[in-house]
Amino acid sequence: MMKISLLIIISFIIGSIPFGVIIAKVRGVDLKKTGSGNIGATNVLRAMGKSSAVITLLGDMLKGTAAVAIGNYLSVGTVYEGLLGLSAILGHNFSLFLGFRGGKGVATSIGVLLIYSPKIAILTLIMWLVMVLVTRYSSLGAIVSFGLLPLNIYLLEDPQVKAIKLLIAAMITLLILVRHIENIGRLIKGTERKIGERA
Repeated sequence: MMKISLLIIISFIIGSIPFGVIIAKVRGVDLKKTGSGNIGATNVLRAMGKSSAVITLLGDMLKGTAAVAIGNYLSVGTVYEGLLGLSAILGHNFSLFLGFRGGKGVATSIGVLLIYSPKIAILTLIMWLVMVLVTRYSSLGAIVSFGLLPLNIYLLEDPQVKAIKLLIAAMITLLILVRHIENIGRLIKGTERKIGERA
């Protein structure tokens, strides 16, 4: 358990790395005071354009991928791999380096799924992209694609690990929905910003 506890702490620290904020500081932008104030790729896109947004997206995804990959390499098992992934997502959402404030965890969650459940990760990403292309709302894409995550796990995951991964998926979905409560309110009111709108 000492090893697992250490890995969970390391995963949280990895997840806490605020790539969007770092990139913004390099370019002389205070991301937390720009646009929505979020540290993720969507707000980076609004504030600084496509190249910075892509770097942020990849960095945030890599955090989740790295956390689960470490667990996979050390053969900690399906349960603990999932917990390491959740720890990385929590690190992004409540960053150690930002006074326990952070982003919404979408890219980091995709990164977790890329190792934890690759085919579900691809399906979730496709669903997100389709929703964004159709509606131009990044938040709606996240809400729909991750809202359906547990169902996709239930329908498509290997039966031998389905129960465990379903529980982890439900936790990821809950984190995503909780972090998007304000977005849901703005979507209902029709005041949510569309992707690509400048800050």
